[in-house]
Amino acid sequence: MNPKAEPHTALALLRSSSLATAVQQEIERAILRGELVPGAKLNEAELAERLGVSRGPVREALRMLETAGLVRQEKNRGAFVRHVALDEAMEIYDLRAMIEESVGRALAGAIAPAQLKSLHALVDSMGRAVKAGDADAYHLLNLEFHDRLVEFSGNRKLTSMYRQLINELSLFRRLNLADAKAMPLSASEHDGIVKAIASGNPERAGRAMREHVTESRERTLRNNAPANDAGTSPARKAKHA
Repeated sequence: MNPKAEPHTALALLRSSSLATAVQQEIERAILRGELVPGAKLNEAELAERLGVSRGPVREALRMLETAGLVRQEKNRGAFVRHVALDEAMEIYDLRAMIEESVGRALAGAIAPAQLKSLHALVDSMGRAVKAGDADAYHLLNLEFHDRLVEFSGNRKLTSMYRQLINELSLFRRLNLADAKAMPLSASEHDGIVKAIASGNPERAGRAMREHVTESRERTLRNNAPANDAGTSPARKAKHA
């Protein structure tokens, strides 16, 4: 092998990897925004054209998204946005409650001033999204808020596991905010979480985070309960509850 060719080969691999990551992030954002719904088929050629890339980075991005829990690959059929059953979602919520309670306890009294400031800024942004009635912006800020809390724990393995669990809950969490009354309540809960962590009381902080997740779990159950009226879907019922 020509030694002079190695840097160019390495650079090409780096560019390919970086491009696949960028494509993965764009597809992930589309899924989290609800633009690509559960069960939707992900056509490599269409995605490549939409994003202005070749099919190679798209194929690699879909593999990455499968690992992240957002996409499923079916032999001879292709890739699809993953659908998570309600009973599986409940199990994930239970895990999430345990993780976030532990994180809340760990951060109480130990969170750095700069970290606390960033949480206050996120809560302020969530408040502005509520006033604007921007559910899409609020949903993304909500994801960022909880992700940042877990990241602040300093446990990289826990953060990686948590992110996969959260990806799988993305559809349910969007539906929880479909009701206009849900966003202000959720924003108030997040403000309470920050205050509980800032208080330095591990029990209070852990309880605030667990109760928030538990309430989200209950909203998910209500939103996905069988419709009482014939012909009324759970999604429609949630919006008018």
